[in-house]
Amino acid sequence: MKRQLILVSLLVSLLIITGCDRKNEGTVPVNLRTEYLTDPIGIDTASPRFTWEYQSTDDSFVPTHTEVTVSTSPDMKQNKKVLNWQNSKPENRMSEISKLSLQPATHYYWTVTVWDADGRECRTSEVASFETGYFSFPVFSSKWITDGNNKDFEPAPMFRKTFTVGKTVRDARLYVASAGYNEMFINGERVGGHYLDPGYTHFDKRILYVTHDVTGMVKEGDNAIAAVLGNGWYNVQSVAVWDFEKARWRDRPRMYCELRLVYDDGSTDSIVTDESWRTAVGPYIYNDLYSGDMYDATLEEKGWNNTGFDDSQWKPVTVTASPASKVVAQQMPPIRITQEYAPADMKAFGNKLYVYSFPKNIAGFCRLKVKGERGTRITLKHGELLKKDGRLEQGNINIYYHPVKPYEMFQTDVYTLRGDGTEEVFIPAFTYHGFQYVEVESDKPVVLTNQSLTALSVHTDVKPVGRFECSNPMLTKIWDATMQAYVNNLHSIPTDCPQREKNGWTADAHVAVDLGLLGFDGITFYEKWMNDFIDNQRDSIGDISGIIPTATWGYGDWPGPVWDAAMFIIPNALYNYYGTQHSIEQLYPTMERYLEYLKTKETPEGTLANGIGDWVFWKTSTNTEYTSTAYYYLDNVLMARFAGLLKKDATPYQQKAGELKAIINKKFFNAETGEYAGGTQAAQGVALYLGLVPEGKEELVAKTLRDKIVANDCFLDFGLLGSKTVPAMLTKYGYIKDAMKMILKTEAPSWGYWVETMGYTTLPETWKMNDKFADASLNHVFMGDVSAWMMNTLAGINYDPSSPGFGHILITPHFVKELDWVRGDYHSVRGRIMSEWKRDGNHVILDVTIPAGCTADVIVDGKTQSLGSGTHTLTF
Repeated sequence: MKRQLILVSLLVSLLIITGCDRKNEGTVPVNLRTEYLTDPIGIDTASPRFTWEYQSTDDSFVPTHTEVTVSTSPDMKQNKKVLNWQNSKPENRMSEISKLSLQPATHYYWTVTVWDADGRECRTSEVASFETGYFSFPVFSSKWITDGNNKDFEPAPMFRKTFTVGKTVRDARLYVASAGYNEMFINGERVGGHYLDPGYTHFDKRILYVTHDVTGMVKEGDNAIAAVLGNGWYNVQSVAVWDFEKARWRDRPRMYCELRLVYDDGSTDSIVTDESWRTAVGPYIYNDLYSGDMYDATLEEKGWNNTGFDDSQWKPVTVTASPASKVVAQQMPPIRITQEYAPADMKAFGNKLYVYSFPKNIAGFCRLKVKGERGTRITLKHGELLKKDGRLEQGNINIYYHPVKPYEMFQTDVYTLRGDGTEEVFIPAFTYHGFQYVEVESDKPVVLTNQSLTALSVHTDVKPVGRFECSNPMLTKIWDATMQAYVNNLHSIPTDCPQREKNGWTADAHVAVDLGLLGFDGITFYEKWMNDFIDNQRDSIGDISGIIPTATWGYGDWPGPVWDAAMFIIPNALYNYYGTQHSIEQLYPTMERYLEYLKTKETPEGTLANGIGDWVFWKTSTNTEYTSTAYYYLDNVLMARFAGLLKKDATPYQQKAGELKAIINKKFFNAETGEYAGGTQAAQGVALYLGLVPEGKEELVAKTLRDKIVANDCFLDFGLLGSKTVPAMLTKYGYIKDAMKMILKTEAPSWGYWVETMGYTTLPETWKMNDKFADASLNHVFMGDVSAWMMNTLAGINYDPSSPGFGHILITPHFVKELDWVRGDYHSVRGRIMSEWKRDGNHVILDVTIPAGCTADVIVDGKTQSLGSGTHTLTF
């Protein structure tokens, strides 16, 4: 094989050198992306990753040689550089890209040309672009500014500056970093469609800056730039159990920005934050992530963010220090309003109280349109449930909220009308809520209608890439509810729930990573969060917390190794789905220190006894010493893989994994009965899923798992670990009929009970809510891996671990008798993969689409058919 590749490479090189005229006009690179983003601006890496797909009419197309051309002009002529590499040597790609010597704050353009296995040059791609950011922050003369008030002062700081432009502006970029959220304005207009910028980090270690293209907003003559800053996670105001109000970084919000102008004549200018800015407070009287926003429109100063405003009564700003040593680009999709929902129902309780019901449980906020008397105070209280009398019920989500101020209310926004006779529009600026119902209450009579309130879904705007449907509507509902819960919990970090906690629980994220990556293009989102793991690790100890980011809460023995395994599982998933080692490389030293820390926690037997395991189980708990040690084993297995990928010594981790496997089997495995740790469903699933079972005993352990389930009338009896492992292992070992019986249940505990019996549009935290509605969110995703199972097993779309990034694809559909048709559609990093089957009399027709340049194995009933790219129809 190696000799054939060498010959092909020599042939391609010879054809290029001799200027062969032969062309492959039916093939062209498409969907060019830089750092997995389309035409991004503000990229903060000097060696960006270039990725693309192929569009081809040639099903036998195989790329063998690639040229990437980079230029500073869209005609690809200025400062042109050409990178060459053989496709069989991806390591050469990064070494070539590192030679680009990119400059900061510069716009680049690039194209891709590829040669096929016959040495034919394919069509060159369309021109893509990217723009670099600062690289090293700060590089300009901006200063951090604040308003001089202390962290407990509640009204939000507002800032403004006027400036004059004397030339025609060709390009304008606004670079903004802030501790706390920011909303920016130029000449009275809000900048961009982002919300809750920048993303949540450990603010004393790393802060993100955002780049906006504001070319069309700056004009010749007088201009004004303005900002208002919210508290966000930097300056939490209300009290909850996680001690955010005591965070070591907590302080008054502050900002740093530069408006960089490039004129038609090529000259440049910068408007920066410095002593010349002015500051005041106004209508933004309070904001908090758990409580909500309070906005008093009677305090508005008209035109405060525009030219012509008299700011002589405003105060000079206070110049301050940067909160963090690292200020880096936010290289992930922003939080945006992604969808609007009209009310499904509205019930009036007189003329001061209205309850709105929306069709889905979402994360976000509402847009209120209202007229009324000046000073009228309207509250918008958000929740997931209604009481029997039709009023709002918050009892399932407010348990950890402990207000100490008389005016604080959980998930409640407050708007005070200016009362000028016009219709007023209120949208919160610095908070978000989890809700399906909103109770609107006014202290004076107001007339509200169905058109008065609109629910706005707000989350990190990851692109949808996967869709599952089948002939059983309930399974499709489970998929939809899972994906809804997933995006509801994306707000620059993966959270557990969007209302009660909003925390980055580590196990919640790692058990959901497969369903997340099968549904959405989440690589840049997860790579950002992996950087938070680096910042989270305590240098003196080596441990990490159960929620990330955090200031102090969540370290120590709880929640422990099963949760911490996200540090290994998520980078491994990114490698499997995208073929990139970036997070592995970045986290490797953090992983090394963490594994050294775990050694200090071992019992005399070599196990780990700390932590929690199969969280929120139905009735039967699983031994946590077993699960903690099992995931300690997994950490070492994955670390050995990472060491091999990075050309480091994997031996210590291979040996440690072997030792832990032996310890686990000695202490927890009954070789006669095939039971692990008492034989719970989760214990059996974990043993098989992680590869703990001694060779030759796998079938016994799997049969024991199946027998336990059958004895329980095929009802599930596990929590998050079982939800990840049990359906997958039943399938792997030939018991998919029993898995289907479990998954198609509609009584509790089951996924069907949630979506069919209860009608939930998202996944709850618990299999069944208690009678007091206490401590049971309806918007969690950690039990949702069944949706990944449907895509992997029923549709059969799977990555090949030996060919990461879907270069080679495994199609393994199961034609279960309960379904007449199944459709799985997944746009991978290599292109669209589709697997669709339907019954036709006594046969099953399977249609498979494989991206250009990729190969696949279709495996059905143990038989394998190898396919190239294109669409194929197979009959079984």
